[in-house]
Amino acid sequence: MPGRPLQTEAFVLLKRPPADSFQTFTLFSPAHGALLALQRIPKKSTANHLALDLFDEISVSLETSNQGSSWFIKEARLIARAANIGRSYETLRLASAFATLIARNPVHEESREPVATLLRTALASFASSPRPDIVYFKTLYCFARDEGYPVKQEWLASLPHDHRAEATHLLHTPLAHFEKLETKNQKPETELLLRRLEAYLRAHTEILLD
Repeated sequence: MPGRPLQTEAFVLLKRPPADSFQTFTLFSPAHGALLALQRIPKKSTANHLALDLFDEISVSLETSNQGSSWFIKEARLIARAANIGRSYETLRLASAFATLIARNPVHEESREPVATLLRTALASFASSPRPDIVYFKTLYCFARDEGYPVKQEWLASLPHDHRAEATHLLHTPLAHFEKLETKNQKPETELLLRRLEAYLRAHTEILLD
């Protein structure tokens, strides 16, 4: 019985160690959500084989024989590759943290397109900005907000005045502004706000952070 096919665009969120001639990935599709996908590793390099990497945005042909619990990659075409994310450990760590967040948290059908847009924007920002801490803070806040949690009304409003002013500044100021300034002294403040935001999300939402 032939497998059920699926053609979609997706992001590579997780990449597991190869086993039994297959590489396993978690993909996120704006149309179908999270997908577990296996790609056969060729015994020798071929011109038409695309070796997928973390954070790739791809167009992919899939096939399943088990009602969609897992998919085999028949063909993949690269749309975009955020290669510069690997330029520093901190950038890679925080980009991976956000990708893992998307992989671990079920996204409702009506939210998939906005999440895909946020993911695309976040990956491009991680790849280009020297401030991955600010990218992650802004992205985590936006994800929680777009999932319907009252982070502005509850979390932001509950901060002491100075911290609330700093958080508002970080959230509403374009990244390019921070890239033009010497902002090393701002990193502890960003770290503090991020820890406060994560603590709020753990205590008051169903978002799985780790």
